[in-house]
Formats: sequence, C-alpha cells, structure tokens
Amino acid sequence: MSQVHLDSYLESPLTPDAPAHLLLLSCTPSFAPHLFISSLLSLLTSIRGRDSCLPYCALPSSFRVAAALVAYSTQILSSSRPAPVRLPTQQPDAAMSHLYPKADTLRGSVYSPMGRPTPLQARPELYGAFSVVDNAKDKAHKIGDEATKEFEKVSAKAQAKAGKIELYTGKYYAACTFGGMLACGLTHTAVTPLDLVKTRRQVDSKLYTSNFQAWGKIYRAEGLRGIFTGWSPTFFGYSAQGAFKYGWYEYFKKTYSDMAGPEAAYKYKTGLYLAASASAEFLADIALCPFEAVKVRMQGVIPNPYTGTLHGISTVRGKEGWAGLYKGLYPLWGRQIPYTMMKFASFETIVEKIYDRLPGQKSDYGKAAQTGVSFTGGYLAGILCAIVSHPADVMVSKLNAYREPGEAFGSAMGRIYKDIGFGGLWNGLPVRIVMIGTLTGLQWMIYDYFKIFMGLPTTGGPPPPAAEQK
Repeated sequence: MSQVHLDSYLESPLTPDAPAHLLLLSCTPSFAPHLFISSLLSLLTSIRGRDSCLPYCALPSSFRVAAALVAYSTQILSSSRPAPVRLPTQQPDAAMSHLYPKADTLRGSVYSPMGRPTPLQARPELYGAFSVVDNAKDKAHKIGDEATKEFEKVSAKAQAKAGKIELYTGKYYAACTFGGMLACGLTHTAVTPLDLVKTRRQVDSKLYTSNFQAWGKIYRAEGLRGIFTGWSPTFFGYSAQGAFKYGWYEYFKKTYSDMAGPEAAYKYKTGLYLAASASAEFLADIALCPFEAVKVRMQGVIPNPYTGTLHGISTVRGKEGWAGLYKGLYPLWGRQIPYTMMKFASFETIVEKIYDRLPGQKSDYGKAAQTGVSFTGGYLAGILCAIVSHPADVMVSKLNAYREPGEAFGSAMGRIYKDIGFGGLWNGLPVRIVMIGTLTGLQWMIYDYFKIFMGLPTTGGPPPPAAEQK
C-alpha cells in the first residue's frame, strides 16, 4: 500500500459524506466491514453533533489504521489497481442515511466477495422449496403426533371396556381370532385385481400378456367392477380363514409348547411353529373352501356366472351338492398348509433374527418400529410362501374350473398335469410373489397392530428359558 494512499485515508476529514465511509460503503463488497465501520462512524458523528465536522485523524489511531487497511485491501480485491482517493465536497447538513450500506452493495455481498456468483454457491431461488419441504415435514409430524394421541386414547377405551387381557386365556385367543379376521379379510380383498389376473392366467396362460394389459382389457369390457370380480367371496372366505388360522395358531403354539416343556420348546421352536401352523391351517381351510370354490369360478370363467357369493354357493350346491363346494379341499390343503407353515415359521425366525441384530431389547422399541419389523418379516416370509405353494395354487385353480362332476381327484389331477406339464405349474409366479409378499407383510402388520391396540405384545419367537438356579 503506497504512502500517498494511506496518508489520504488517515488524514481525510470525516463529515457525513467524507471519503472514509464512502470508500467503506461503496468500494467494499463485503457486508461485515460495512456494517461494523459504518455503525461506528454513525455513532461517533452523532456524538459530536450532526452539523459539526469530525476529523478522521481525531479517531483512535488503531481504528483509523484498521479502517484504512480494510477499505484499501477490499478495493484491491475488486480491481487490479486501487483508484485514487477523491474527496467530495463537504455537506454538513446531508442526511445520515448514507452511513449505511447501499442496496446494490448488500445485493452484491450476498453472492460472493468478488461480487459475482460462484459455481458452488447456493441458489437463492431454491430457498422457497426448502421452506415448503420443511413446512410439509412439520405438518406431517403434527398429524402423526395427533394420530398417535388419538390411537392411544381409543386404545385405552377399548382396553378399559374389554378388561385386562391375560396371555393365553379365552379373551386372548378371542382377540387373536378377531385380529386374524381383520388381517386376512382386508388384505386379500384389497389385492383382488391381482388375484383376478393371476387366476385367469393360471386357467389360460395365453389369455393375457401382462398384468396391465389384462386390467386394461377387463376395464374396457366390464368397467371398474370387473377388475374387482370375486371380491365378495374373497372377503368372507379369507376373513373366516384368518380368524381360524391366527386364533388356532396361538392356541396350538401354546399347547404344543406346554407339552414339550420350556427347554425343548425353545430348542425345537421351529418344529413347534411348523406343527402349530399346520394344525391351524387344516381347520382354517375347511372354513375357506366353499368361498374359494365360488371365487375361482367367478374369476376363472368369462363371463362371471354368479351375481354374488350367496348366489354362487346356492347354485353350486343345487347342481353338485355340498361336495361341489369342497371338491377343491385336498388341493387347497396341499396349497395352504405348506404356505402357512412357511409363513409362520419363517416369520417367527426372521423377526427373532432382526431383533437379535438391533441394539437393545424388543421392548425398547415403540409401536411404529415393532409393526415395521412385523411388515418386513412378513414380506420376506411371503416370498418364500409364494414359491413353496405356487404349484398347488395353480392346481386348485385348474381343478375348480375344469374338474368334471364325479371325476376322481387323482384322475383329474393327472389329466390337468398332462395338459399343462411341469412348466404350467409355475404360470403366474412373479405376480403371486408380489401379491403374497405384500399380502403377508400387511397381514402381520395389521395383526400385530391390533394386538398392540388391545395391549398385547407383538408376535415373535419365545425368549430363551431362564437359567436354572444352582
């Protein structure tokens, strides 16, 4: 810095329009020095009086040097060579407003010290989007908190009305039965469009080329109602099946565990899950079979031959008797028992493994976390279920659609297998994996959420037996 320029900065008199603040306010594109120095100048000038002239050299020497260096160095940043100091005429009566940074100076200081935007600089036009997202998050949190409070309030009322539910009592099994009815009835009905396409592709693999092509074709021919063909027997049938399956599973799991003893039950817990789920599904399919027979005929035959569930049951029973409603029971057992065994055993095992790898205990996690684990375990278990039970599922659809009245079960299966071959048993598997995975995940989530609602623990593997006291 040359001595001439420094002397000019240090010896210049200061008035409201003197070069010291003009240089600091107009030459420097940095916001902080402007605000700091202009505020000091304004204070000192107002102390001496607005109409008087305060010599710059009257300021403390340290402040004078600092102010001059800041002004001079920032001027170097904004241009390659500093401009000579030009002192304007004194205007003692001028307004004090120009002691503060100008609008264009502030606007330049927002972007960068050089007055030009840089490639890595934030984009101010996006600040509004961030604000919208933050507001949406805040609203979502508020809604979630309100929903949680409302859930806890309704849950407390339900628990007070039902009374305390002890584990493995009649009330406990009744609650599990109702939870299973909700879980299976609602979820199976929700995926009726997927089930419709799956069933028709199993009956005739050349009917549709894809799910979306199938839904479009059905919608154009039958409207939205056609896409949900079979929802009524699905709802009633799988509500009954879910009630039997979950309620009896909890009962058989406790019964077989007591028969085996605590240590053996823990050691052979997978076998216990398999036995309990198979026993429960055996009974559940008896309740499901009549509705499944009507559903498959409604979905597999074009056009739909029935106007509703009761009409379908009465029509089949009138033509074929009660045996007509249960002619698919054996293949239904063949499909559903392996499916349920895989569903319950793999779910219990997966959930136990998840909690083993999470920090803390299962009881440390809230309702949302526990039901999230239930959904994850259920979805993974559903994928395995779909693969295991798919050949039997295809055979059920074929038997209900093409088995002749009075035809023996074995001969009907042989004839159908001869027509479709081994590859035909796997028609529609990708669709069923998506459907069953989602279905099973939602079922376990709804079931466990209902158990939480009633003040019961979520489903999971039994804890290890306590060590014997020595």
